[in-house]
Amino acid sequence: MNYYQALARKWRPQSFNEVIGHKYIIKAISNALSLKKNHHAWIFSGTRGIGKTTISRLLAKSLNCKQGISSNPCRICSNCQSIEKGNFIDLLEIDAASKTKIEDIKESLNNIQYSPVQGRFTIYLIDEVHMLSRYSFNFLLKILEEPPKHIKFILATTNPEKIPNTILSRCLKFNLRELDINDIIYQIKKILHYENTKYDLEALQIISRTAAGSLRDALNLTEQAISMGNGIITLQDVTHMIGTINALQSLSLTIALLKKDANKIFLLLNKIANQGVNWDSILIEILRTLYNIAMLQTVPSLWDNSNYSIHEKNMLSNIASKTNNEDIQLYYQALLLSRKELYMAPSYKIGTEMALLKTLNIKNTRKLIM
Repeated sequence: MNYYQALARKWRPQSFNEVIGHKYIIKAISNALSLKKNHHAWIFSGTRGIGKTTISRLLAKSLNCKQGISSNPCRICSNCQSIEKGNFIDLLEIDAASKTKIEDIKESLNNIQYSPVQGRFTIYLIDEVHMLSRYSFNFLLKILEEPPKHIKFILATTNPEKIPNTILSRCLKFNLRELDINDIIYQIKKILHYENTKYDLEALQIISRTAAGSLRDALNLTEQAISMGNGIITLQDVTHMIGTINALQSLSLTIALLKKDANKIFLLLNKIANQGVNWDSILIEILRTLYNIAMLQTVPSLWDNSNYSIHEKNMLSNIASKTNNEDIQLYYQALLLSRKELYMAPSYKIGTEMALLKTLNIKNTRKLIM
């Protein structure tokens, strides 16, 4: 029987060369492996879905490959294949979120004095390690101070500030940053090519922005979009699915705002409301548009225009040339403050509409004519 495998699992990197967005961290780990200068404990921190567990497993594979310790494990030997399948007996994955007590950690590390069964090292991969209790950390600290030579620890966390400094000081620390939107888009396009799936580029851009630096979240959204589009990812389906507005709608709202055209604003909002929009996302996208206008006015060489069509780029250039930069900053500040207060409004719809109405009272130093 063929079982369906989620995209995030199916396309999980199986070598360091396949990992995206963490160039310098991968370089540091690869060099250490090549030089045979392998620490007894590593800690990977960062937000969800950016590769902490993936890099941890790749490190475990590199340390236990039968061909020798290398940054490029063979992927052919029984050890490599067992790690890829998730049944390698000497790689023990512990979920600290569900095993926080001292009794749990003692039970998990009960056989630490014994030599590995299959591999070169016994590796303990403790996920969400910050969830351990104070007594559990004290127990772990004693082992980290003088671990057996055959033991390696790999710790992963989304909250490194909750880990005692005594633990941190005994580990090599790597902070994984949120992935760049362009890196996420590149990876999704690559995967969809192999999956033979058609897509709208702007739909992928919206998915990548919504994922907020997490490739796993982006792939889960991509999978949902494929289901909604019956095998095709369309802009319309993605905007409905996520509850956001597209670039053209955001530009149209921004122009109406700068022209102080209240009737146009509410005409656009009424059309957008039929999409089942998340009202907070309207303010977010207008803020993003104002940011792009400010960048285009101030530092055009640094402006990233890859998320816009030719028509949309022309619209942005037109706005930038006819609007005072001070006005853009005032509108941005007003909407930013309104967004902070959105949760106090009777509803997000009312809060969004009032935020846009409030900006109409801003006095323009130069009238926008388009």
